[in-house]
Amino acid sequence: MHRIRVKICGLTRVKDAEIAAQLGADALGMVFYPQSSRCITVEKAAEIVKSLPAFVTTVGLFVDPSHQAVEEVLAKVPLDVLQFHGEEEPAFCRSFFRPYIKAIRVKQGVDLISQAQRFISAQGLLLDAWHPQVKGGTGQCFDWAYIPPNLPLPVILAGGLTPDNIQTAIRQVRPFAVDVSSGVESEPGIKDSKKMAAFIQEVTYGDCTRAA
Repeated sequence: MHRIRVKICGLTRVKDAEIAAQLGADALGMVFYPQSSRCITVEKAAEIVKSLPAFVTTVGLFVDPSHQAVEEVLAKVPLDVLQFHGEEEPAFCRSFFRPYIKAIRVKQGVDLISQAQRFISAQGLLLDAWHPQVKGGTGQCFDWAYIPPNLPLPVILAGGLTPDNIQTAIRQVRPFAVDVSSGVESEPGIKDSKKMAAFIQEVTYGDCTRAA
């Protein structure tokens, strides 16, 4: 029985990142997608990464970026993992010689087995809610029953997770990790320390319940 990892995404402030790390978040995500309300500058992202203690994984989120755009971020921000939320091809995701996560927006009819096989070089498959216009950060759940039990990649569950529903999600999906953004915010990009603490506590409690 593994310990479920927690990623808090959409960070825009140093103090929020520091609190998240102190609370026990395993990974912190920053958004480099101009259309997102949580988009962060390279300078601010570098400041956040510099402020973090050892053993906290930093993740950069991109949506259909150019190769140059990713390289420009990496030149100034020493990210540990890249997260791709668009229609990127596997070869593109691999081309930065860095661990990556591929996000898949889930709805009825999406073949997650074939997607996992297509992106088998990824470190994990992040499953998020499908939305016709928005790529990630919707604050909406999807039907977890769409997730098959035999995916060949670690599952990172995202999409509308909150302190109130995370235990149910853990029991039903049994993911490797969970990813939260809007569910621990007071407004887009501004994290609420009490909500972050409650979310991490609920994940930890859910882990203990599973192991019992």
